[in-house]
Amino acid sequence: MADVLRRRGVEKGDRVIIYMPMIPEALVSMLACARIGAIHCLVFGGFSAKELSVRVGHCKPKVLVTASYGIEPNRNVAYVPIVEQALSLLSVGGLEPDVIIYNRPQLDKVELKSHQYCYGDEMSKAIPVDCVPLDSQDPLYILYTSGTTGQPKGVVRSHGGHAVALNWTMGALYGLKPGEVWWSASDLGWIVGHSYICYSPLLHGNTTIIYEGKPVGTPDSGSFFRVLSEHNVASMFTAPTALRAIRKVDPDVEIGKKYPLPNFRTMFVAGEHCDVETAHWTKESFRVPVLDNWWQTETGWAITCHNIGLGNTITPPDGTTGLPVPGYNVKVLRPDLTETADGELGNITVKLPLPPGFANTLYLNDTKYEEYFTKYQGYYDTADSGFRDKEGYISVMARTDDIINVAGHRLSTSALEEAIMAEEAVAECAVVGIKDKLKGQVPLGLCVMKQAVSDKQSMTQHIIAHVREHVGPVAAFKLVVFVPGLPKTRSGKIARATLAALADGRPYKVPPTIEDETVYTSIEKELKEIGLAERAQTGSQ
Repeated sequence: MADVLRRRGVEKGDRVIIYMPMIPEALVSMLACARIGAIHCLVFGGFSAKELSVRVGHCKPKVLVTASYGIEPNRNVAYVPIVEQALSLLSVGGLEPDVIIYNRPQLDKVELKSHQYCYGDEMSKAIPVDCVPLDSQDPLYILYTSGTTGQPKGVVRSHGGHAVALNWTMGALYGLKPGEVWWSASDLGWIVGHSYICYSPLLHGNTTIIYEGKPVGTPDSGSFFRVLSEHNVASMFTAPTALRAIRKVDPDVEIGKKYPLPNFRTMFVAGEHCDVETAHWTKESFRVPVLDNWWQTETGWAITCHNIGLGNTITPPDGTTGLPVPGYNVKVLRPDLTETADGELGNITVKLPLPPGFANTLYLNDTKYEEYFTKYQGYYDTADSGFRDKEGYISVMARTDDIINVAGHRLSTSALEEAIMAEEAVAECAVVGIKDKLKGQVPLGLCVMKQAVSDKQSMTQHIIAHVREHVGPVAAFKLVVFVPGLPKTRSGKIARATLAALADGRPYKVPPTIEDETVYTSIEKELKEIGLAERAQTGSQ
């Protein structure tokens, strides 16, 4: 594949956009770029033509690699028309990138147009290409953060520190030995996919699994168990939302129990807060420790983790994301830069210097990159809030803009969600703050139930009681709405910002990665039924 790119004029420092579904050819294209010093930029296959065009226009690729189709549970997604529309939306500095199309063998072949080339035909003519020597600080890739709007925000990561850090983490953090099988159930288009589907396991000598499917519906809720069993997976990495989806469909794991997991020993979760109920259910269902860890696109690997390769316990306190990983000097600060007391909610920061593998800059925007370090001088601002316990474990509760202020008390929406999930009838939930004339803000809980609620008033009181018990009356939690679903991205995250705007009557824009936009209409309807009609304003699409 490196030779294919070379014959299309790609050299060291040139950009290549990869817009593909979860297939091995996407990973092959990444590694081909790395081999010749080209800078790859994966764009998540769920992005629209408009979002793709923004990224193409910003990084100006010489080549764009795509596929004929992505295969979804209920449909096939035609990628080539999306690419053509994206390119028609802009003029890339007078340069029209060549487009290499991988034709999925299961589906109809795409007829080629000008500047389009068949992946298979090109590969059949290819010869091996030597690796290009690079400086450790030469850029490996650009990864645009999810939901980028306006000025693109492309995280740049270099070769040297990235390789050193990721090779080390497989053993030290996740306890893998070379030769074992690892599965990161994410997408290559996100940072987890870059780090832990592609680079980290391969650098460390582990087999990595690429999965084009969902936790449920492809074909059933036993999908994760089946893949773990068939491939003798030692450890897995996924998002809590995926586990909640399995639990909602098959709470007793009737399908999953059919698959023996003799080699499976650890489940790692990240990407969002993992509530205690989901963690306990997962532990019982998969019969392994369930360990949270926390990191960001900018960091490239975990800031806090239950570092089992370094001897950390596999039975940590509930709700924690682990201990700071060597290299990250984590401090929980108040706005005045003083450290919080144990258990006190604050802003999580990392004292400089930062370890290898951290983002080098933002592509074509060094000034924006510097903003990470200006709010707290001498620290990297993670924009996450949480607290430290007396043993040094960090609990990440929410983005700092997800903290709600109830009558002067700063409360984490994640803590409230944790309390709601203590009610067994709740499948998943989200808490957002809405304006209140007396208290400034009050929390609103949006709950997806495991089955239809016959007595909403009684169930509401049950949920309120759980919150009073776990958080206290200070939360002023009285508003509950039962909804058929929550707005989620295709990677499984709940779009909390737009949900909060909708509930609070503010204009919002539906993120381009939302899997089912109709949930917003359903939520509006339910808000009106509980008397919040004035808040349910249709967002600008």
